[in-house]
Amino acid sequence: MSFQYTDDQTRAIAMLGGPARHSMLYGGSRSGKTFLLVSLLIGRAIRAPGSRHAIFRHRFNHLKTSIGLDTLPTVMAKRYPGVPGRMDKTDWVFRVGGSEIWLAGLDDKERTEKILGQEYATIYFNECSQIAYSAVLMARTRLAQKTALVNRAFYDCNPPGSKHWTAQLFVSKRDPASKPAGGPLPNPDNYAAMVMNPHGNAQNLSPEYIAELESLPERQRNRFLLGKFTADLDNALWSLDSFGPRLTTDPVALAAECERVVVAVDPSGCHGPEDERSDEIGIVVAGRRRGSRKYIVLADRTLRGSPQQWARAAVKAYKDFSADRIVAEENFGGAMVISTIRGEDANVVVRTVKASRGKSVRAEPISALYGNGAVEHAEGLGELEDQMLNMTTAGYMGERSPDRLDANVWALSELSQGAQIRVGAVVT
Repeated sequence: MSFQYTDDQTRAIAMLGGPARHSMLYGGSRSGKTFLLVSLLIGRAIRAPGSRHAIFRHRFNHLKTSIGLDTLPTVMAKRYPGVPGRMDKTDWVFRVGGSEIWLAGLDDKERTEKILGQEYATIYFNECSQIAYSAVLMARTRLAQKTALVNRAFYDCNPPGSKHWTAQLFVSKRDPASKPAGGPLPNPDNYAAMVMNPHGNAQNLSPEYIAELESLPERQRNRFLLGKFTADLDNALWSLDSFGPRLTTDPVALAAECERVVVAVDPSGCHGPEDERSDEIGIVVAGRRRGSRKYIVLADRTLRGSPQQWARAAVKAYKDFSADRIVAEENFGGAMVISTIRGEDANVVVRTVKASRGKSVRAEPISALYGNGAVEHAEGLGELEDQMLNMTTAGYMGERSPDRLDANVWALSELSQGAQIRVGAVVT
């Protein structure tokens, strides 16, 4: 059976070949955006022998794995069978039709400078929600190779917050680089965008995958299934852009790179048969990178259960990550918290802290750390991040209680502020 684009991809091809020099495909996960853009980029390389093209992503390792070793050879096999192509895995250049396609991560300064020493006919920014607009502007200065092709820049992303540069540039048609930001674009017709979602690529996906996306929490479902830019809450302390690219290294290995690791516990204070309806007990593991003021949120072990169950989970996290101590809020009884943890392991180091200020006030210094790029997240922290997105200067706007967020604030406060938060007992 010959290859066929989906109806969404066919409509996107018409837009991508139109008058706009900058075109973005945005929408849900696995909607066929990346496959299509890689396919068109290869086609441009074949049509113009001697041309150069570049694919950028924030992290080179992610680009190498996702496109260099997966999407690119898949496109060649399905879309261009029989066309010779070769990947040079020393420089990570794919050669096809007498042209070159360079792969680059913007996190590798030396490699990026080398690649930006050349001019290109096409530049493709993959997962551009993770790329700073300043880096995009720098790379676009190299979109200048003279060939038979119209020079074009392609972009794709799962839509981040509504204030992200991708939303401003392609949806609102505002200039993210203006002073102040958000001024009118001088050439709005030069920017085009189209939404592509998984339902439009259903013929290439399993029903189970679609069902999994449909079961996500609302904010994640809007982003990864429906392809909506997430509305940023007024006075929100965090946005989707706060978290940056998630770290794919095993969290225990990341912990080994840290000079201090703590497990923070935010007990709910509920006992007995109401536990099934109670708030969760927040349990978050975080560390401070060795020799720096950089932090990693390593794991979320939050659960709903009895005091013995949450204490057992906290102690297990303490041992799994070779933590230095457990930090536990004592508002529901400091002695009870200590004795419950000590009942699981008498040798665990515990510090109790008391919440004397509101949640948003405690969270603001930690929000500032994220704003300065000082905090990274391991993968798998979606529920914690959802709570963080709903915290504003006026308080928490989500459902129930933000126990995961509270635990994260306690952990990062202990690591970053030290004695400033040491309210309560120290047990060694």
